Amino acid sequence: MENTGLKVLVHASAFFMPFLVPFIIYLVINDREVKRVAIQAVLFQLVMGVLITVSAVLSFILIGIPFLIVFILMTIIIPIMGIIKSLSGETYNYPIVGRWF
Repeated sequence: MENTGLKVLVHASAFFMPFLVPFIIYLVINDREVKRVAIQAVLFQLVMGVLITVSAVLSFILIGIPFLIVFILMTIIIPIMGIIKSLSGETYNYPIVGRWF
């Protein structure tokens, strides 16, 4: 339960400052678990940004529309799942980038 508030802030920052808040928390906080969550959050947002961009480009030939919808929903739902897990004291790894660290 240590640093639960910071973990929730990192997950919630996906909705207002997805890169800046986790980066600042990574630089300021010494807790290894919080740093891990911050790095995962930034990497997840970067990967999702690339996937959404590629899907938007592919939408012109209609193949990207389903992917675009799925990736946008993932960008919204995954941070909410992280908030819920953090509030309950569980460790949460982001999909796609979670096992990189």
